[in-house]
Amino acid sequence: MGDPSNPPIIFLHGFPESHRSWRHQLLALSDEYYCIAPDQRGYRGSSKPAEVGDYTIDKLTADVFALADAFGIEHFTIAGHDWGGAVAWSVALNGQPGGLRPNFAGRVLRAMLANAPHPCLYQRALVNDPAQRAAAQYVRLFRDPTSDALIEEGGLLALLQKAWGWQKPAALEQVEADDLLVGWEDRTAARAMINWYRASEMLVPAVGEAAQLPDWAAGAFPELNIPTLLVWAMEDRALPPSNIEGIQDLVPDLELVKLEGCGHFVTWERPEPVIAAMQGFLRRTS
Repeated sequence: MGDPSNPPIIFLHGFPESHRSWRHQLLALSDEYYCIAPDQRGYRGSSKPAEVGDYTIDKLTADVFALADAFGIEHFTIAGHDWGGAVAWSVALNGQPGGLRPNFAGRVLRAMLANAPHPCLYQRALVNDPAQRAAAQYVRLFRDPTSDALIEEGGLLALLQKAWGWQKPAALEQVEADDLLVGWEDRTAARAMINWYRASEMLVPAVGEAAQLPDWAAGAFPELNIPTLLVWAMEDRALPPSNIEGIQDLVPDLELVKLEGCGHFVTWERPEPVIAAMQGFLRRTS
């Protein structure tokens, strides 16, 4: 959406949604920016490779730069929510000036995240914060091979009902809920979405299990030094606010916006303050 001559923003959705999770922000920002929102690998309109190894973070990250290449875009702002935010953190860390991957470095100018924990802080919280560990036990269910039979029988909805007792949130428009339900019926897509969890290197210990931090999260972690906006809905049951404690040490040029009275799906539960935060951040950092 928008004029291709305007500064580009790539928006990455999370689980278990699609590009439409950014619908409000795309409409609001496309007057001034060239907004690109794909269905990510394994979701809805995109291809759905079958193997777990097809969903490792290096491949999901490379997809974004390949997408930018396909549009002829050299430099861009990256935005992400939930799993899309996890990919956005990787895209930003690899693509900032002096980034981790020389072939990507210097291409990412800014990052905008919404309820997407920093990978290092999230791993530390999974080990050290009992509330976060308890909230993440659904990941163990998704990784359990016995969940495959549930998907085959009832699609992704059956698994979500077992994990969370899923019901349509009040803030989710009925037409959007119907669209999600249609997508969740696709068994190939459902398996692909779950493969994101199975391919992740995040350690999710059982409640009460003795666990040590993986080496990559126990020591120093590279800083993200580009301008970064992080919007955090404080009533997120899956990602409690412990995930933002100490984040300024890892992201020095950070603008943190806390939204009270809102849950995980902040992009459409509270679209107006998210849009306002993004517009202000983009103008200040242009």
